[in-house]
Amino acid sequence: MTQSTSAAKPLRVGVVGLGVMGKNHARVLAELPGVTLAGVADPDAAQVEFVTSRLGCAGFATLDALMDAGIDALTIAAPTQLHTPIALAAIARGIHVLVEKPIAQSVEEGRRIIDAADRAGVTLMIGHVERFNPAVQSIRQAIADDDILSIQITRVGPFPPRMSDIGVVIDLAVHDIDLIRWFTGSEITEIQPQTNSVHAEREDIALLQFRTASGVLAHINTNWLTPFKARTVHVATRNKYISGDLITRQVTECFDYKPDGSYSMRHLSVAYAEPLRAELVAFIDSVRTGKAPVTGGADGLASLDIAMRCLGERPAPLLQPKLVAGGRA
Repeated sequence: MTQSTSAAKPLRVGVVGLGVMGKNHARVLAELPGVTLAGVADPDAAQVEFVTSRLGCAGFATLDALMDAGIDALTIAAPTQLHTPIALAAIARGIHVLVEKPIAQSVEEGRRIIDAADRAGVTLMIGHVERFNPAVQSIRQAIADDDILSIQITRVGPFPPRMSDIGVVIDLAVHDIDLIRWFTGSEITEIQPQTNSVHAEREDIALLQFRTASGVLAHINTNWLTPFKARTVHVATRNKYISGDLITRQVTECFDYKPDGSYSMRHLSVAYAEPLRAELVAFIDSVRTGKAPVTGGADGLASLDIAMRCLGERPAPLLQPKLVAGGRA
């Protein structure tokens, strides 16, 4: 990948889409050393005014105006159906891109984004921010050298009024599909999905079961029916049982099982860090150095493919990400 920016000068980064996530992108980017928040764009003038008045950056009504102002990189936090046209427009101008998950609204569109970035030689990173959650990283470190048997993930909460274009599988479960693949370093080969629409137009409850190529059994419970947020991960290995709360960031390890049913237990160390900040720092580092991003296009596409299959869609075979020891690069 070619490197179009110099480490000696500030990297000019823009944000398109000023919903909850886009506002957070702008806030973090405005604080990063070596980065200039060159501007934000959204057709909602009130949202643009809200962000620019607080961060002192330029504001624009359109993507073209933001790109004309001169940016090296762009983070895309717009609605899913806009990911493809925005990403392709930026890539065509040689701009490095971070696309919030999911990469696109279809596997075919995701592949178009990846192919365009490859041809242009720009960095493409997908915003699977949960990989940067310190609790998730603690869990992954704890299971890295063990034989994983099963993974159970719960990600539930109340219906988000902002959501209209996608259901819980794409909005929530895609996080955990990515984590299952990352934890196991193995592709998902068997899928048994159960979904239902209770209050929403799209599915608002899903129970998803998987088996990976390495034999790990995994289960995701996700919905928009629970009146409170819960984010938990449980991993059983040959030698231990890991339980993690991704909101409180408490991770517990049970080990040293005895014939009488007793065992030892300890709390694992979890670093203090804002996941989004860590993700954006990783993106900036990839742009500056040309290193492959932590969550590249192929990873984002593979997770979207599994999510779409859970919804009954069976697209063409995927480009597979490169596997490394303990997971993916």
